[in-house]
Amino acid sequence: MSTYVLIHGGGDGGWSWHLVAAELRARGHEVVAPDLPGDDASATLTDYADAVVEAVGDRTDLVVVGHSFGGFTAPLVADRLAAGLLVMVAAMIPAPGESPGDWGSNTGCGEAVRAQAARDGGRTGHADPFVGFYHDVPRPLAEKALSKERAHPSPAAMREPWPLDAWPDIPTRFVLCREDRCFPPDFLRGLAAERLGLVPDEIAAGHCVALSRPTELADLLESYR
Repeated sequence: MSTYVLIHGGGDGGWSWHLVAAELRARGHEVVAPDLPGDDASATLTDYADAVVEAVGDRTDLVVVGHSFGGFTAPLVADRLAAGLLVMVAAMIPAPGESPGDWGSNTGCGEAVRAQAARDGGRTGHADPFVGFYHDVPRPLAEKALSKERAHPSPAAMREPWPLDAWPDIPTRFVLCREDRCFPPDFLRGLAAERLGLVPDEIAAGHCVALSRPTELADLLESYR
């Protein structure tokens, strides 16, 4: 039995993982999916990592999973807790000293979004969250997710340089969503190769894969163990 540590993305809370968590618990694992500090303009990346570490407590055999903006927090947690595995799901991949606020311009994400939008009729990067984020999530579930939206990350966290000197020396996998309208698939394939030296595993889903394809995502996570 492992403990899965599930770290949510921007605007989300631990609830965003509830379907995946149920799948993993049904397979005999423990799951920790905390709410990171929200509605706190001074909260830092270190504060986010602290909140996860506190929630994990003395649990062992850890698989740390970060989604989207959680990619800035998950490696910090995995490094501090000496996790056995780190999994990035449709996630931002930080470089040492890079702030989240600079990540988009440093990586060329904005240009990639505009290029993909030109090819798909403007669906990528669309301002309507039901188009740009939740397009493959059942509408009632997407509406519930929006009702739980929080002010996270904070302005302070967006300005903070990522504090690690290098990527943690921990086995790392990357899950790419082929229908992602937030981070275009071709963009993330290139970034995973450049920054992690990885070929991602791919799943037919949009950005919010934990809500749209929870069983398939749980299957993939389990295959890594």
